[in-house]
Amino acid sequence: MEPSFSTQDIFNNKQSFRFTALDIFRGITICFMIVVNSPGAGAEAFTQLNHAAWHGFTLADLVFPSFLFAVGNSLSFSERKYLNHPFRNVFLRILQRSFIIFLLGFLMYWFPFFRIDVATGEISTFPIGETRIMGVLQRIALCYLLAAVLVYWVRSSKWLIVLSGVLLIGYWLVLLAFGDSDPYSVDGNAVLSLDLWVFGASHMYVDGGVLFEPEGLLSTFPALVNTLAGYLVGKWIQKRDPAAMQRLLWWGVACIAAALLWNAAFPINKKLWTSTFVLLTVGLDMIILVTLVYFTRGEQQPISWGRFFIIFGKNPLIVYYFSELVLIAMFRFPCRGVSLYEYIGAYGFQRLIPGSGGSLLFALCYMMLCWGFAWYLDQKKIYIKA
Repeated sequence: MEPSFSTQDIFNNKQSFRFTALDIFRGITICFMIVVNSPGAGAEAFTQLNHAAWHGFTLADLVFPSFLFAVGNSLSFSERKYLNHPFRNVFLRILQRSFIIFLLGFLMYWFPFFRIDVATGEISTFPIGETRIMGVLQRIALCYLLAAVLVYWVRSSKWLIVLSGVLLIGYWLVLLAFGDSDPYSVDGNAVLSLDLWVFGASHMYVDGGVLFEPEGLLSTFPALVNTLAGYLVGKWIQKRDPAAMQRLLWWGVACIAAALLWNAAFPINKKLWTSTFVLLTVGLDMIILVTLVYFTRGEQQPISWGRFFIIFGKNPLIVYYFSELVLIAMFRFPCRGVSLYEYIGAYGFQRLIPGSGGSLLFALCYMMLCWGFAWYLDQKKIYIKA
């Protein structure tokens, strides 16, 4: 006989109903991030597993903002440790953590600190002057730094919402004011201009011969709103009020509707991290997280279906770092005139399942390798945080 369940049951567990839902949310994000980042060579990945080329949106585009949303959500539960301490001590701890995450991201792009020509096997230097400065972990570090400081100083949720609105509208106005005749084009936007001025072309991301930094300095400010939204949703969930959960769902729908309406004037674009992209992803993440809170029902109920993702969610930073370092090593290591990554994808998985199916199978197998690493850490009770 199935147990009866009402919305109120979500809040019966006084200890940590949040940890289950948030760990599953983080775990799903890491799982999907690894799948998106490791499409097998030899064929195109399915459309929804590729980022939108420029304007537009795919499921793959939801991964990174969801990670930032989870960072903010975690902050809403950990802030109690810092609120009664002097700002100097709190700021130094926040700065230290942000610096470590930023440094790890920078070193990851420099790894393995030399280059190998996969065709000839020749080894050459990889000068630090050609290393990408910004990136995924670097953006996480900056958003965490800014969000944590703001949360400490601005205790009012109302003013954090107002600030988020100012950031989104202000970013739109800055792109219009400092962009070219087409302020949302690949080569005429203010994000590219600022990154070129601050970092220089040799320290920026190049994809298919196109120079553009998708984790640019200017676009970090609207990305901060994803983090603040995660924080605010975490605070809202902690009200332990069933009516509040329903309101969050409606707020999620409202954010999505606002993004689609605004899209006519300000296109949804992950690489520019437009304000419409922020509203769309925040809305989706609100709905996803509230749904997870509903279905996990606190730790008093069995959640066997979520344990796979919880393994990922307990060690998100180190698992992501592991997945990226192994991929980089596979791209660098030569094998019969191509990289090991290309060889396994093209001559292994594509022979098993030609086309996008083989690409997905490779990504799923690689994701399971990373899950095995996360499972090992969990078995040894090793949980690594910056």
